[in-house]
Amino acid sequence: MSFTYLGLKAELTKHTVTDAEVDRQIQRLQQQNPRIAVIKDRATQLGDEVVLDYAGYCDGVQFEGGTAQNQTLVLGSGMFIPGFEEQLLDKVPEEPVLVQVTFPEQYHSEALAGKAAEFRCTIHEIRVKTQYELDDTFAQEIGGCYTFEEMREQLKKSLQDYTDERGEMDLQDRLLRQAAATLDYTVDPEELEKAVTEQIANLEAQLAQQGLNLQMYCAFMKTTEEELRKDAYPAAEAAMRNHAAVDKIVELEKLEATQEEIGKALAVICRQNNLTMEQLKDYYDAEFEAAVMKSVLTSKVMGLIRDAADITVVE
Repeated sequence: MSFTYLGLKAELTKHTVTDAEVDRQIQRLQQQNPRIAVIKDRATQLGDEVVLDYAGYCDGVQFEGGTAQNQTLVLGSGMFIPGFEEQLLDKVPEEPVLVQVTFPEQYHSEALAGKAAEFRCTIHEIRVKTQYELDDTFAQEIGGCYTFEEMREQLKKSLQDYTDERGEMDLQDRLLRQAAATLDYTVDPEELEKAVTEQIANLEAQLAQQGLNLQMYCAFMKTTEEELRKDAYPAAEAAMRNHAAVDKIVELEKLEATQEEIGKALAVICRQNNLTMEQLKDYYDAEFEAAVMKSVLTSKVMGLIRDAADITVVE
């Protein structure tokens, strides 16, 4: 089989976003963004969110980690040690409140475990969360639009753009894999082992950002690290084959990454990571530059394959 990357055939499934999908997205936004009203005509009640300062003292000495300013706390949430939140009920803003508690015997700080303490508190604000009505106010404060209908239209357009983009990315990925399948390519066992190791390392890094580790993940997924590694081989091999196909097409088509294209790619990286070009320089080394160039060339290859393909659009 000869390497084939031009004239490939594939279907592009085009989904038109429905009004029901827009409604569901609006409902999600409504649930995720409660309206916060500041209460000024009554004392605190169970369920209120308060903004407060506090300073903790044990044996008359202020202890480390027991002080905060403008801390938000929902009364009754159980976020603070037992007895703390109850003593903030029926209080008015800006009046000092003395909270007296005893730390649990099993408290994480041995220096404070089982000890009596007092917190000198000041509540600055009482807030109540309510649900927005689906009206122009909701559109203005959450959607950044003048009217609710304008918000619906913008949301529908953004959902359609996202759906179209995902469909196009899926199509280009399938075309690349289709081309890669025709490439005469033998996987290097050492490179494959390295790719699998990197894949597992990336998973560990993602888990660490969520406060998890690989052992916890395996327990949750009811698998083992050995099985996880074994399952990673097919995807790693497919990725290596795709990379080899891209390299071959770059060679055959004599493709190059221009400075302008690299500059645009760097601008996207800055935007996605909230960095300036000056800040990006701290990370820019030979390896980073090679990765950016590879990304630009991969995009050009996928665009070339896409433009030369015979695509059937399926609604």
